[in-house]
Amino acid sequence: MTLQADLHDKVPTGVVLRYGIGQLGAQVFRDTPAVLLPLFMTTMLGVPAWLAGLVVLGPKLWLILCDPLVGAWSDRVKALYGRTPFLIGGALGTAASFVALFAATSFSSPYWAAATVCALFFVGSTAFSIYSVPYLAIAAELSGDPHQRNRIMVLRMFFATFGVLIGVGVAQPIIEHFGGGAAGWHMMSYVLGAICLVSMLTTASGLRRVPLIMAGDVPGNLWQQLALVRQNKPFLVLLTTSFISNIGQAASYTVIGFVFLYALEAIWLIPIFILCMSAASLAAQPLWLWLPRRIGKPRAYVTAALVWVAVTVTWLWAGPADDVVLHLGAQALGTQHVLVLARAVVIGMVNGGFILLALSMMTDTVDYQRRLMGVANEGVFAGLFSAFEKLAFAMGPVIAGLVMSAFGFVSSTGGAAGQTPHAITGIILLYSVIPAVMQGLALLVFSRYRLPEIGG
Repeated sequence: MTLQADLHDKVPTGVVLRYGIGQLGAQVFRDTPAVLLPLFMTTMLGVPAWLAGLVVLGPKLWLILCDPLVGAWSDRVKALYGRTPFLIGGALGTAASFVALFAATSFSSPYWAAATVCALFFVGSTAFSIYSVPYLAIAAELSGDPHQRNRIMVLRMFFATFGVLIGVGVAQPIIEHFGGGAAGWHMMSYVLGAICLVSMLTTASGLRRVPLIMAGDVPGNLWQQLALVRQNKPFLVLLTTSFISNIGQAASYTVIGFVFLYALEAIWLIPIFILCMSAASLAAQPLWLWLPRRIGKPRAYVTAALVWVAVTVTWLWAGPADDVVLHLGAQALGTQHVLVLARAVVIGMVNGGFILLALSMMTDTVDYQRRLMGVANEGVFAGLFSAFEKLAFAMGPVIAGLVMSAFGFVSSTGGAAGQTPHAITGIILLYSVIPAVMQGLALLVFSRYRLPEIGG
């Protein structure tokens, strides 16, 4: 049985921390396959780039239906059991699936390899849905105060940043440390899978007796509830904004390894890049707690997104370093390397800002529904938001695969093959112009966001 949370009381810091730590493992599963699965399939399994994108897309399409269903299911049992059973089951399935994704490196054909990875990712994505949808719904149920919900999201983003650092920045060094071949990929999956399991189960256990807002059940089946959601215009605008923005980001995430390998010719720089970006993101979290109070969440969101667009476009001029300006340990840093790390700092400061503010405003739209109707199906809202986020992060690799194939990218087995300048240009476009344009389109949609005031 769940307890009734007070709508206005401050959420204890311990609760916020126990909620936030689950995002560490969730972020590892969210980002690492998006970044490494295309690289794993094209360089280890010989899967063509266009097919590698489709492998990721298939399971994500299923989540368009799965996420809202999980949300509605967790709404129905919330009054009796809370959302803890979903968090526990999802954590176990997510961690096991992550390990399985990188377990096999020898197949009779690249198409059989693609089919196997697709099936494993289908199972893993379903398990992650069972965890992530109720997890997001809880953020809207811990407090009725919008500033408290933003505080919750800031702490969540704090742990998400560590998840990015581990899932993107540490994964590649682990692979290289253990030989860069099959053994390296296997060890990486064991380490990161264990991190997923521990952090996600910590949240599941830590929130077991935490009171949630109990506003009552929304009547009707899922389709009737979705009809009510469609009447929530602020939510629809925010959903569309995030969807467009995430497609561009997902395309860029897909090629980050390719950018450092082929465009910058400095794969060793990835851990330093991620470290700088993560450190800047962590340092900037107080800003995203303060700025929305000063100018409002929508204006703070637009500010962060515009700065991100301006910096992202500059990747067009990135390339290999041809000089040495300073030494970092055994590595020599050139001007291009320093500029890459400077970009990392700015991106780290603003990227986390507009991501957490989008989630924070999503909880505001749920609260708007609750105040307007007296009830709210938080799980369905979270399910829809999560489904479209995952769909966007599935479409990103498809777009990346199609662009890379169109520009002549050559897949290989057992290691990375050389690429033509034309192929490298396609990679750079995916990391610069394409995500910047998508973010610009998202901001045009967001200009219609309005959250009406409701008394009471």
